[in-house]
Amino acid sequence: MMKIDVLTLFPGMFAGPLDASIVGRARTAGILQLGIHDLRGWTHDRHRTVDDTPYGGGPGMVLKPEPLFEAIEALRGERGAGTKVILTSPSGRVFNQEIARELSRESGLLLVCGSYEGFDDRVREHLADDELSIGDYVLTNGALPAMVIIDAVTRLLPGALGDDASSEDESFSHGLLEYPQYTRPAEFRGWPVPEILQSGNHAAIEKWRRAQAARRTAERRPDLWEKLRWNKPAKTKK
Repeated sequence: MMKIDVLTLFPGMFAGPLDASIVGRARTAGILQLGIHDLRGWTHDRHRTVDDTPYGGGPGMVLKPEPLFEAIEALRGERGAGTKVILTSPSGRVFNQEIARELSRESGLLLVCGSYEGFDDRVREHLADDELSIGDYVLTNGALPAMVIIDAVTRLLPGALGDDASSEDESFSHGLLEYPQYTRPAEFRGWPVPEILQSGNHAAIEKWRRAQAARRTAERRPDLWEKLRWNKPAKTKK
């Protein structure tokens, strides 16, 4: 069982999205254990203060170290030292399928959601194992990135999809976008399904799919295509 905990200022945002679809079914089946925790539960003043003005001046507020250290240390103590602490942060490495697969092999994750101008940097220096961003844009807080990470990781857990092979044959699994997909009817409004897919020739179909995936990636994501080209192993001379 994968155990994922989330530390956030907005626990209400997680109700609904993580109760349905694949994540909801994984929780019901005991594949995923999910805990959502309010950071304000580790404050000790009547205002439940979690932020303060930045040293050196500047706009906005910064998340204070005291409640974060207390919360992270308490949750890690309950879940075990193997729990990986991950900050959702614009300065983190950009989350992708490879990282999702990497995280799916962990025994436990603690996702700490950023808010305001971010964390007191001592949290990053002394508690965090990793920092992740879901893209180069600004969101109100780290709740949505945490949900994205949870969804992407959960569907890679054994048994979460029903057919584990499904996660091996989709976009980004091999560095390429997924090939075009079709279903019945064979013709719709004059647009037919490619004949090769109706041929029953599985070797030819596989070859067509690889070519289509490569073409689609080169056209739509030249950045991925260029990365694949550079990462190809060099041919050895015989």
